[in-house]
Amino acid sequence: MDPGDPTGDPATGERRCTGQDPLLLLQALQTLWSTRERQQLQEEAWRGFAALDDPLAGLLDMLESCRGRRGEGPSLEAWISRQLQCWLQAQPCPSPAQHSLRLKQLQARAIRVLTESPPSLVAPLTSIFQLQDADRSCLLVHVHRLHQEGRFREAVMLGTTLKLQPELDVEKMSVPLLLQDKVALVERYVAGFPDLQRRLLALMDSWCQPGFDIKDVARQYPEVTSFSLEKLSPKVLSRQVLRLQERYGVAPALCPNAAMWQRLAALQHLCHKRFVEKSLSQENWADHVQGLVGQSPWLQEQLSQLLVSHGDPVTAARCAMGLSLPEERLPAAVAVELRQLSLQGRAAEADSRLEVKDVKDRYYQLPIPRENIHLLASWEDLTRYEGTLLQPHQVVGVDLEWTPVFVAGGRPRPSLLQVAVEGRVFLLDVLALSQPPTGQGAQAFSRLVAQLLSDPSITKLGYGMVGDLQKLGASCPALAHVEKQILGGVDLLLVHRQMRVANMPTSGTDRAKGLRGLSLLVQQVLGTALDKTQQLSNWDRRPLCEEQLIYAAADAYCLLEVHQALCREPARFHLSEDLAGSRRPRHTERPGAQKPPGLQKASASAAPRQVPVAAVAEGAAPQVPARAFRVVCDNMLQGLARSLRCLGVDARMLGNGDDHRRAAEVARQEGRIILTSGQPFHKLRAQVGAGRCLSVDCSLKAQQQAKAVLKHFNVRVTHADIFSRCQACNCDQYLKVSRDMMKQLMWLSGHQEGPRSSGDKATQSQEVQEPGPAPEAAPGGCTYDRPCRWLQAADLRAETPDMLTNGTRLQLAGVPVGVLRTPGLQHFYCCTRCGKVFWDGSHLDRVATHFRDVLESAPSPCEPSPAPSPASSPF
Repeated sequence: MDPGDPTGDPATGERRCTGQDPLLLLQALQTLWSTRERQQLQEEAWRGFAALDDPLAGLLDMLESCRGRRGEGPSLEAWISRQLQCWLQAQPCPSPAQHSLRLKQLQARAIRVLTESPPSLVAPLTSIFQLQDADRSCLLVHVHRLHQEGRFREAVMLGTTLKLQPELDVEKMSVPLLLQDKVALVERYVAGFPDLQRRLLALMDSWCQPGFDIKDVARQYPEVTSFSLEKLSPKVLSRQVLRLQERYGVAPALCPNAAMWQRLAALQHLCHKRFVEKSLSQENWADHVQGLVGQSPWLQEQLSQLLVSHGDPVTAARCAMGLSLPEERLPAAVAVELRQLSLQGRAAEADSRLEVKDVKDRYYQLPIPRENIHLLASWEDLTRYEGTLLQPHQVVGVDLEWTPVFVAGGRPRPSLLQVAVEGRVFLLDVLALSQPPTGQGAQAFSRLVAQLLSDPSITKLGYGMVGDLQKLGASCPALAHVEKQILGGVDLLLVHRQMRVANMPTSGTDRAKGLRGLSLLVQQVLGTALDKTQQLSNWDRRPLCEEQLIYAAADAYCLLEVHQALCREPARFHLSEDLAGSRRPRHTERPGAQKPPGLQKASASAAPRQVPVAAVAEGAAPQVPARAFRVVCDNMLQGLARSLRCLGVDARMLGNGDDHRRAAEVARQEGRIILTSGQPFHKLRAQVGAGRCLSVDCSLKAQQQAKAVLKHFNVRVTHADIFSRCQACNCDQYLKVSRDMMKQLMWLSGHQEGPRSSGDKATQSQEVQEPGPAPEAAPGGCTYDRPCRWLQAADLRAETPDMLTNGTRLQLAGVPVGVLRTPGLQHFYCCTRCGKVFWDGSHLDRVATHFRDVLESAPSPCEPSPAPSPASSPF
């Protein structure tokens, strides 16, 4: 429409339609919108757009008539806007409203509409009216207006869509959203603007400064003070800052306060290792602590408080003396003890008392003499022992050591590669051999390692071998992706998960407390655990101390002894007798085949499964029976836990009030794999080791999460596993109840009324919860039954007919009366732990359909009746 068109007002952009009235079109669309006839709705909308003289002005007429009506749910106005956007894109020629003067008039109207519309209209209106090319001063006025009205989210979304960020104050726009925990929206706001990203990080880091009170900022925005500020505490916020720092590639110097909180977390971890687990020597502890604290007065003060919390003032004073902490930073009681120690000259004696007092013979002892430990630091050393290292048809143990990294952005750098052969251990100094990268030592080292790993005649033993080799490849470019070249590898981490050990110490005993990973495996197989006090030592320091050399050699040589013990007595660990296959070359292995972390240790009630050690070599990952797979889910994944239980997996879940650290305790005590999400993943993985913790995508539905977990760990699920566990409490023990006994129990417990009203009540119950139909066959024509015994009168308490003798009350209120008259239904199931009642129905077929892509294709032996379906199914 031209500006001179008599049907339009060029001063305001208002339009007098000569074609179809936009408001009549809106009324027609509102009627169809209420009927949910989407296909008819779209056809009517597109016909209406074509009949309008000026569709753009018509859209604004419709939106202005709906101004102020912002209901819940999908918006018809947003739908109309998106449909017009699609309709315009489908037109063969541009709209007549593209005339520059006319477009400016429509843009002015569109901006006014946007300031009073929901955020869902921002994107389509920006595209339709080309608002990104409109007068920026006018756009900025409207963004500021939204902000002044307290519509902070709308202001940021409009500014982001119109690319106005460089002309807006990033602090002014971001602070209200950060106070409302809308960090993701702020991230989108600064995306693509490095300067704004640095200013945002500087702002967030200033909130991490010790002593800063976020409530002072919140008082400036009374509109958002009702929101919980716990996620903006310096400890929590610092994690967000460090995450964004790494994402944006910003120098760590820009976020000093967040780095201090990270160092404090590392100090807390080291103090726990030193004083609680006692798995870190005083020398190694002091070495790490000094590097973390430096000259920071705040960290010195925090360390002093940590020392007091982990011991008495005397112990804290002894540690403070060894670390040269300023006396003015110490609590008064600690300062007094420090002065006394200085006067008495007892520093040396104090240090000796701090050493771990565990008797050395309680730990694994290296069975070879010291002279058989060889440190190889040059290409001449490698050449001298190359024949021994590459001897065909031998078994070698392979391990890697690196200095732990406690700060964000740091990457562990391998320092030592250990290769153990019968009677000898070779310690390859990675730092010395890999520098310079093009030198003789680096070339000889890379060539030897590649030949060793790719020779199928040499059986390589490791524990989490793929992770170690990935670190090695990241440090040495010539060995990049070396983990994909390994042939003849046997990962004892997978064997460990297949094992069942009789009479093993529980986690509460002194012998097993704190043990995990390789140390636990050595204890279970050889009877004594590994001494891990040198594990977190400084492996970059040269020369390495004698204790480090002995520890590194033992870490690799124990793999040989564990493998030999498993081969000698496979039945003791419920492994097959065909263990010699792990020593033979495995020509059928696929180079680079990725293995899942494997099977978790079976519970005591699970039937033992005979698995050969050779079956878990690289590229031959074993399947895990669903009922032997044991996990613990954090409180954000309770739906996942119930879905896994539905498939027979032993899944514990944390309660809503449990700290995520509880998952690590349960995993160590009960031998479970941790399933978590979000930020706790890295902390939990560090506590249980590689392959024992998986981060689950929270954007997926519970069923999709379950499929991803089962595929990741190669879990085999059969139709017989479905509903083999109670989804409510995780118990796998049921009692079968006949229909006659169920009628009697419900009558005695008052859950069934007399004959006069029973019909009405049955109908009413069926309306609330319709029972499953008669038993149906599972896919493939088979049905399954959970092996369990029938409920007898002796199983019930005489004085309380609905309570089992173990104290469990049957949940009879959850059984609709009408279910008792279902044709073909002969029995019920009750969980012996929580009392939940189940009955045969269509749930088996429905769940099998949901999970058909992860169910074992080969049918299992059929049983007479189908598996129990829950009274309250999550599906």
